[in-house]
Amino acid sequence: MSLNLMLDRQIALEDTSNLPSQTDLSLWVTAVLEGRMDEAELTIRIVDSEESQQLNHDYRGKDKPTNVLSFPFEAPAEIALPLLGDLIICAPVVTGEAQAQNKTLQAHWAHMVVHGTLHLLGYDHIDDADAEEMESLETKIITQLGFTNPYQEQ
Repeated sequence: MSLNLMLDRQIALEDTSNLPSQTDLSLWVTAVLEGRMDEAELTIRIVDSEESQQLNHDYRGKDKPTNVLSFPFEAPAEIALPLLGDLIICAPVVTGEAQAQNKTLQAHWAHMVVHGTLHLLGYDHIDDADAEEMESLETKIITQLGFTNPYQEQ
């Protein structure tokens, strides 16, 4: 059974060069969700540093832009919706990290989408055991997509 995915790609920045396509985003999200659910809806909003910093400050108390923020949707128990939530990805931060970590931009975007989507499913990296489980799953998915292990030293 294949995944029925509704992905809303929002671009909220002026420089739209080097952004992943709708097809890329769908491929990366599907790699996480396939086999886990039949139907899913989510939004990926690609933002500038200013919007990322504001959201990171408002929701996490951190006054700086960050690579990806995940906002899971929690429906009331009596309502069955395939809505996972929203990912907010800061293009300038992702670009800077890719350069600093000597990764291709495409590989780092894929990693941020996989990482954020796993957060929408409830995975986290707050303690060591959870971090190890999440990183292991990320690595498996990313390498299946044809990229190198994102946690491997470059």
